[in-house]
Amino acid sequence: MLNLNLDRNSDCNFQGSKSATQMLLSYVKKSLAIALTLIFVVSLTMGLAIAPSMAALPTKSAIKDARVILRNSLPIDNDVLRDIQHSLEQMPRQANLKRWGNLKKDIEIINQTLANNQTYLITEVKSELKDSVTEHLSSLTTALVPLQEAIAIKDRNSVKALSEKALDYVGLIESDFIKEFPFQVPAQYANLPQLKGRALVELSTNKGNAIITLDGYNAPVNAGQFMDLVQKGFYDGLSFTRADENYYVQTGDPKGDADGYIDPATGKYRTVPIEVRLPDQKAPTYGKTFEEMGLSGSLPVLPFASFGTVAMAHPNENPNAGSSQFFIYLFESDLTPAGLNLLDGNYTVFGYVTEGKETLDKLRLGDQVLSARVISGAENLIK
Repeated sequence: MLNLNLDRNSDCNFQGSKSATQMLLSYVKKSLAIALTLIFVVSLTMGLAIAPSMAALPTKSAIKDARVILRNSLPIDNDVLRDIQHSLEQMPRQANLKRWGNLKKDIEIINQTLANNQTYLITEVKSELKDSVTEHLSSLTTALVPLQEAIAIKDRNSVKALSEKALDYVGLIESDFIKEFPFQVPAQYANLPQLKGRALVELSTNKGNAIITLDGYNAPVNAGQFMDLVQKGFYDGLSFTRADENYYVQTGDPKGDADGYIDPATGKYRTVPIEVRLPDQKAPTYGKTFEEMGLSGSLPVLPFASFGTVAMAHPNENPNAGSSQFFIYLFESDLTPAGLNLLDGNYTVFGYVTEGKETLDKLRLGDQVLSARVISGAENLIK
């Protein structure tokens, strides 16, 4: 039995976290030119997910949008689609800066690129996906019409929503370009459930609902573990046993003595290893944290950069003993920037809340998961 040192009667076990944040914010007001340091003093256990962290403000704007992170993390290599994607992603910022000439040129280039490459894009996918890509390309072309009109009349307020709608179709096309799962899970973990692709899980709570996009392309074992437990109804009725409105909410601790999932088929505690991929790696690294490998400060493919990051909890002393407990990251990423905290590379991110983030703002200690269910992607789970 793991000694988790849980205090379920308190809101959290942060020691001085709030006072440190207040001091930091006061310091920011005095001088933004001075490097900022934020200290989290946290005991990470199965009941507490966040570790001590020291961070400075990032030198450049981090990508905080979970949808952008998820698109970038797809295992595809297609310059045409990536160029269209990145151009559309920049449009809201361009509109805010009133760079209408650049926007007009960019939308014309996108339309011309699609017209010139439509046949190529259709022929590049598997035969059974050609109709799907054709449909998505048509929908993308249609979605670009109101976006181009908004740019023409300099309607700054409409550009963001219209570009995001177009990007939804870009993401669908990019997903169709994935020909096969990009790597093999190491043999010692091959017996565990694996999510070989993406899936959506609806998390229903007493404070509202949220949709989690699971990323099996970059964390198949951890995402597979979570999705398998969702399908078993494991999370239904469980409470949030750790929570702080400014930092995280955590659930997955079953009733009784067990701290995680006991597989009824074997009677044994089922665990998953830490699983994190670097951008230059084809497959994730298993079994070791970035800290253990001397990679602290490296930015993983799935970073703690977005409000609503979903990650596996594990005991402080054993990153390969995660089981059922997971946490949803809520803290402001400007103060704990991706790649400059002790979360990235030391805990497995396996998804992001992509809808219902307003629900996360309402969750508190003792709130309850009413149900968790898979709403798409069930076919990607391999047991």
